[in-house]
This record gives sequence, C-alpha cells and structure tokens, in this order.
Amino acid sequence: MTAAPAPAAPHVLDPGTARRRYVTVSALFWFPIGLYVPSLVLILGERGLALAAVAAVLSSQGLTVALLELPTGGLSDVLGRRAVLAAGGVLSFAGLLLLALGTVPWVLITGVVLMGASRALASGPAEAWYVDMAQAHSGPEAELRTGLSRGSSAMGASLAVATLLGGLLPWLFAGSGLAEATGGLVLPLSLPGLLSAALVLCYLAYVLLRLPEPPRAPSTLRSVLGSVPGTITSGVRIATRERVVRKVVLTTAAVGAALGAIELLTPGRAAAITGASESGAVVYAGLATAGFASSSLGARLAPLLARLAGGSGRAVLTALGGMACGLALLGVSAPGAGESASSPAVVTGVLGYVLVYLCLGAAGPNENDLLHHRVASSARATALSVQSLALQAVASLGGLVAGLLPLGPLPLLLTAAVVSAGALLWVRAVPDGPRPGHPDGADALAAPAASGEPGR
Repeated sequence: MTAAPAPAAPHVLDPGTARRRYVTVSALFWFPIGLYVPSLVLILGERGLALAAVAAVLSSQGLTVALLELPTGGLSDVLGRRAVLAAGGVLSFAGLLLLALGTVPWVLITGVVLMGASRALASGPAEAWYVDMAQAHSGPEAELRTGLSRGSSAMGASLAVATLLGGLLPWLFAGSGLAEATGGLVLPLSLPGLLSAALVLCYLAYVLLRLPEPPRAPSTLRSVLGSVPGTITSGVRIATRERVVRKVVLTTAAVGAALGAIELLTPGRAAAITGASESGAVVYAGLATAGFASSSLGARLAPLLARLAGGSGRAVLTALGGMACGLALLGVSAPGAGESASSPAVVTGVLGYVLVYLCLGAAGPNENDLLHHRVASSARATALSVQSLALQAVASLGGLVAGLLPLGPLPLLLTAAVVSAGALLWVRAVPDGPRPGHPDGADALAAPAASGEPGR
C-alpha cells in the first residue's frame, strides 16, 4: 500500500494562491503612492515652501531610502517578510497624514522622511515572500517568471490608474470651500494623501491577514540587530561575486541612468511643447500614465518574451535593446535650447517614451527570475535591496549629469549608449533556474543565520 503524500505545512500556499496574493499586495502598496505623487510638489508649495525648499525636502526622501535600503533588506531576511512589510505600512500611514495635513515645514519634512523609510522597508520583502512561498511548495526549480511578471504588471497598472486619479481629485474639489471650512487644514490637494492613508490601512490589514510565514525561532532585539550587518555583508558579497547577480545589478544601474535622465528632462519638454507650465504638467501626467501602463503591459508579456527569446537572459538582452532604441528615438526628436518641436518630433518622442517603459517592464521580471534562482531565502530581500540601491543611486547621478549637459539630443543619446552597454552583458547565454552543486549556485548564496552562525 502506497503511503499518502505528506500534507503541506499550514503556512505554505500553493503557487496559484501565493501568486494572487503577491499581485494583490503589490497593487495595494503602489496604488496609494501613485495617488499622492501628482500632488506632492504642489501641496508643499501651497503650504508656503519655495521651490528650492521643495527640492530639498524631496531629496530628503531619496536620501532616507538610500540610507535604509540595505539595513531594511537585511532586517527582512532576519526578522521576516510580513513584520517588515507591516512596519512599512504603519510608517506610510503616518507619513501620508503628515503630508496631507501638515502646515509647517518640519511636519512636512517628517512626513517625507517617513515615506522614504516606508519605501525602504517595502523594497523587496513582498517579492521575497512570493519566491519563498513558491520554492517552499515546488522546490528550488519552482517557476517564478509568471508571478514576478504579474506582480510587476500590477504595480504598473496601479500606478497608471492612481496617478490619473490623483491628478483629477484636487481638480474635482477646486472651489469647493474645503480649505475655508477646515481653517486651511484640509486643502483640495490634501485629498489624494488622505485617500492614500485610508488605502494603506487596507494594505496593512491584507499583509497581516493574508501573507502567512513559517514560524521563526524566538529572538531578542539584540540578536536581530546583531544579525543584520552580517546579512548586509552577505548580500553585497553576492551582488559583487556571483556572476549572474552581478549582471543584474549592473543592468539595473544602467537602467537607473536612463530613468534619471528621462524623469528630469521630460516635464520641461512637455511644458515647452504646450507653452505653459500648467498645461505642460497635464501633458506630463498623461504621458506618465501611459508610461506606467506600458510598463504594466511589458511586465505581463515578460514570460512570453522569455519563451520566444529562449530564456530569461536572452529576454533581458532583447528588452534592453528595445529600451535603447526608445531612448534613441527620444534623443533624436529632442529640440535644442530655444528650438520648438515639430509635430513629427513630438510623435517620435512619445513613441520612444512608450517603448522605453514597455521594454523596462519586460526586462524586470526576467532579471529577477535569474536573481532569485541564485540567491537563498536568507539573503533574498538583501539582494533585492542591493539592486534597488543601484537603481536609485545611479538614477540620481544620471539626472545630475543630464542636467549639466546642453539641452537637445546628447543627454538621451548618452543614456541610450549606457543601456546598450548593459544589454551587451547578456550576449553570452545564461541558463535559467538554479545550478545545484555549482559554486555560483543558490546553495552557496545564503546569508548568516539569525543566531549569528555561519550560513551554508
């Protein structure tokens, strides 16, 4: 008589259920961010901050994310995914309320810093949770691309819809007397932030109730904090020594250079086309929505691209090649200083912009499919944080360099060259899935355990 298979552990979900929950938590996290982003700069100005002060406040968010990216990734690997995601939700709720209702600079700065800390906490744990669950159910060779692509697609779709709604909401309540009725506490520009805070509570409840994790050994605050530095060191070592992971990080950095230049140059280009900042802002909001939607579509097509190209590595090569072509279209259609854009140039620029984000969406899930098959669970969120840090750091540098160059084709053509160089890293075929027993395989890429004992 054949013995019945052992039942799965109660915390292990089947791949379909885990995938659906990962998609849901991705949408719930990014929708509030898309809602408040269109009004953030405007509400800071409405509260009396000069443009230079607004820039300084916003830079504090990026600095906060950069400083906390690796420590929070290590914390997720040591303490658990759900706890770190929940902590990020609490900080996001507090930050959004301060941004929506704050009337003095220090309150607004505190809100921005809390939002930065929340972004750092949420960078990686949800994706790490999904991969952990898929591999706990199906083993190291679990199929990951479909879930990763749908999570990225949900992120892009949420940002697209929320950005549009966040731009329309203050306009719908303009002239409603809301500010007068609340003594200036609640402005029409406050409404996206308040709605975002309410939605963050839904996100927090979903994380706590629907993302099970295996029980962890009891640990003290001292042991947890003591384990984080070792986890960070392990994550950095993985990103620099493991060949495929190193390619993923370098590719992400190349993409960051392009995004930094695009985000700096596109709003001014939109204003130049319309002839006014206000109408240019509306055009840019529509273009950003189209970009997020294109990214969502590209992520959805990522598994198909991998099948057609012959693997995740080839898919990354194809997607980055397409992204470089999009950047080239943006570059050749960019008018120089004092020049006006022709209608064909505008159409070419829009096509290039959409192509950039379509290919960006297609590249991400395939890159992370390769990464997760080479990183053990105990270092997974840290590796994702290293990847995110590379994106943000080089994006800031890319924006700075683009701002120093003369207006016209040069900045975007240079970023097209950078992305092309990133694509060339994938010319040599990379096998999909883990390679057990190989020195570069996932078994060798574990972080130290929470107890402080050496990893595998």
